[in-house]
Amino acid sequence: MARAIWKGAISFGLVHIPVALVSATSSQGVDFDWLDSRTMDPVGYKRVNKVTGKEVNKEHIVKGVAYEKGRYVVLSEEEIRSAHPLSTQTIDIFAFVDGEQIPLQNIDTPYYLAPDKRGGKVYALLRETLTKTKKVALARVVLHTRQYLAALMPLDSALVLVKLRWPAEVRSLDELALGPDVTKAELAKGELDMAKRLVDDMSAEWTPEDYRDGFEEKIMALVDKKAHEGKIEDVETDTGEETRKTADVIDLTELLKRSLGGKSAAKAPAKTKSASKPAARKKVSK
Repeated sequence: MARAIWKGAISFGLVHIPVALVSATSSQGVDFDWLDSRTMDPVGYKRVNKVTGKEVNKEHIVKGVAYEKGRYVVLSEEEIRSAHPLSTQTIDIFAFVDGEQIPLQNIDTPYYLAPDKRGGKVYALLRETLTKTKKVALARVVLHTRQYLAALMPLDSALVLVKLRWPAEVRSLDELALGPDVTKAELAKGELDMAKRLVDDMSAEWTPEDYRDGFEEKIMALVDKKAHEGKIEDVETDTGEETRKTADVIDLTELLKRSLGGKSAAKAPAKTKSASKPAARKKVSK
């Protein structure tokens, strides 16, 4: 199995399913690093004062949020840490909804979920339940100090977690200012018939192995050619790994009974209004 980037548990009712989170995608493309042509040393980014143009040492840098034009509120590292959500190592399911209700523009990044530590049976139970009810589970999860809205859904024999964008992050279609020539277009039957015929003529099966990034292939072919010619430079790099936490398995049958028996208590609380938003709208860099 691919390396897990997070380990924890799916939680719904009183049931916990130990799982490992694995990225469902990989970044391909071509990664161009900056190198010093004289020494072949890696080149980084300097922290520069935009007014004086002089480099600023790390100890003199503070984080601020633009409150008004030209005016910032400075926050300490301790104040920023205090705002981070508590990491519970759980994917907390709070509702089940029809998958069709989730707008396409809210969908962000997919991850695979694999059962961990003898959690296979209850993992399969959740997958089959979602499949038969045609529901997806809405959940909250904290990854790398940030809380995300997520959807859990079945995919063949597995479960997939999809990070969702918060509603405030999604712009309204009204911003497109679509005119009546689009929203109330008068299309002739002949035009629609020809368009449908063109779609039929160009219809094909989904064959992902046929779709490639031509730019990447050309660059990597050039890299391979130059490497075989001995045109390779040695550059020092550093690597590191993080440790992950895990969650324990709890008896399934007993917890299902207890969850059903106290479902009113386990039910997600009614949606409440969040605290008033500050005037600042820019994100704080972590």
